[in-house]
Amino acid sequence: MTDLRNAVGDRIRAIRKAKGLTQQQLAELSNLDDAYIGAVERGERNFSIDTLEKIVAALNIQPLELFQNMDDLNEVEAAQRGAIDEYAVVVSELSIKQISTLNKIVREVRRAFED
Repeated sequence: MTDLRNAVGDRIRAIRKAKGLTQQQLAELSNLDDAYIGAVERGERNFSIDTLEKIVAALNIQPLELFQNMDDLNEVEAAQRGAIDEYAVVVSELSIKQISTLNKIVREVRRAFED
């Protein structure tokens, strides 16, 4: 089971970094100790579902996002996953109107790459 624990810890770290949070900031948001957060990210702690729930709430994500394994991804897929993580952070802070505008911009950029 260590593989799953390590994969979840890696995803917590990746999402935390995409959100621009330090381990200490995540610890404060989740009411956990920063050393504990570090141990979870390194796969050293056998954490409970309650702890995982605190981390998910602090990161403001869906639990499923922690179980998307990146170990089997190639370089391009890993870069895409990182971009998706960062995009999700940006979108989570926008209004519906701003999201609509951002989507229009993304479509225009995509069209520019097709030329």
